[in-house]
Amino acid sequence: MKRKIYWNMCLVALFSMVVGTLITTWLLCQDLQEQMRRDVAAEVRYLEAAVELSGQEYLDQLSSQGDGGSINRITWISPDGQVLYDSFADRESLENHRNRPEIVDALKTGRGESVRLSDTLAEQTYYYASRLEDGTAIRVASTTSSGLAAMFHTIPLMIGMAVVIFGVTMMLADIQTKRIVEPINELDPDALQAEHVYDELSPLVRRLEKQKETIKEQMVTLREKQEEFAAITENMQEGFIVVDSKADVISYNSSAVRILGVDLSLDDEAGGNGAVNVIRLNRSSSFRQVVDEALAGQRSQQNLDINGRHYQIIANPVVEAWDKRGAVVVILDVTEQQNREELRREFTANVSHELKTPLTSISGYAEIMKSGLVQPEDMGRFSEKIYVEAQRLITLVGDIIRLSQLDEGKAETQKSAIDLYRAASIVVDRIKDVAQKAKVSIDIEGQPTVVQGAEQILEEMIFNLCDNAIKYNKPNGQVHVKVSVENGHPVLKVADTGIGIPAEDKERIFERFYRVDKSHSKQIGGTGLGLSIVKHGAIYHQAQVEMESKLGAGTTIKIIF
Repeated sequence: MKRKIYWNMCLVALFSMVVGTLITTWLLCQDLQEQMRRDVAAEVRYLEAAVELSGQEYLDQLSSQGDGGSINRITWISPDGQVLYDSFADRESLENHRNRPEIVDALKTGRGESVRLSDTLAEQTYYYASRLEDGTAIRVASTTSSGLAAMFHTIPLMIGMAVVIFGVTMMLADIQTKRIVEPINELDPDALQAEHVYDELSPLVRRLEKQKETIKEQMVTLREKQEEFAAITENMQEGFIVVDSKADVISYNSSAVRILGVDLSLDDEAGGNGAVNVIRLNRSSSFRQVVDEALAGQRSQQNLDINGRHYQIIANPVVEAWDKRGAVVVILDVTEQQNREELRREFTANVSHELKTPLTSISGYAEIMKSGLVQPEDMGRFSEKIYVEAQRLITLVGDIIRLSQLDEGKAETQKSAIDLYRAASIVVDRIKDVAQKAKVSIDIEGQPTVVQGAEQILEEMIFNLCDNAIKYNKPNGQVHVKVSVENGHPVLKVADTGIGIPAEDKERIFERFYRVDKSHSKQIGGTGLGLSIVKHGAIYHQAQVEMESKLGAGTTIKIIF
């Protein structure tokens, strides 16, 4: 911009100087020629008066005095065009002047004038003629340089003046350009003020101010949306990755790098340009396949196992106006879902097995009785076997229904204040006969402690804990039930001196139908759902279950309300 202003000013100055010089020269030439015409006309009037008085004698006197060599040429012409006198040449050698324009006009109207250029256009001659009373004409001719020649003669002077003026103009243009550009260079984008700039720049500055405010508002909106997006993605437990069409990572959340076990911050600290290819996050074939299919324009999903957990990788293409721009990859942790699915399959298999066993016994005994192969004295024993298996079946179905109710939240919803010590005492009294048959002693200690809960579910939880402690105890073993308050929380503790639980089985004993010693479990009976009911009952009461066990030394289970 500065250079344009500078050279425009120089060119304008140069153009103005050239045009001004040409016009001035032309006007001066015109003025000189006009002055010459007036002088010639005046001279003709003087000659006209002198010739009228003295005639040929005056003209001869001019020649004798040497005036014939004056600048202006004097010619006296007869009415028929013959030259009677000429101050520059012999009249005999001159041709007839009757057809000369100035002579024609003078003889006709009394006055005549004309201008004729030389062959080289360097000179021009002005002719002025006047008719005398005797019909002759007196003419004066003045030869001067032509306007074009005058202009050519001034060219060296014009060039010299142009050099000087152009030099001064360049210096002034440079100074003026700096003065013009300085306020523009000093504009502060952060503090635009239209009143402090040229009037011509005020509309531009106002538009810039308006645009600046618009950009500020858009930046605030964009920042809010970015913060909102970041807050959403960073609080997601699922991994979230956005890649471009080249499979380079554009955006990701902390869950994604945590799940995949990579640290992209190291690339940023090392001065990387941020172009991390998504394959670097995980090089497994499943991960590559799901990304490639999404970039090809197809939704894809695959399962991936990382560090002992199960994940589902879902990739969707990002398409804009039929042009593939990239893909969005979501990583879902489906470990619990798959574990539940596996538990469901195990549960279904176990239920089928547990139901099949008593039903097979019942069907077998009934078939023998139906065929008449049973002696009358054995009929009571067979009926008792059918009854025991039916009771076992009823208990199993009841436990399954109870678990289903706890799972679906359809158990007792009315909670009330219950004395935990009293509920435990009732259960201990009820189960003492079972303990005696198993040669196990059971006792309870504690104090009245109130909890908010469902009485039936609480009693079932305590019963199952005590029942397991008796079943998996040793002969002459002990079961100790204690109700207390620890750190302000009611606590129910059931401790036994039984066979204990191996370390590898501690995580699974609360699963449905899971038994540590399956051979021993068949001898003592049970459905395998007791501890599972305890776990779900604790969840229902928002309680926490803790267990301590040592193989061969016994087990202690605490429920903290």
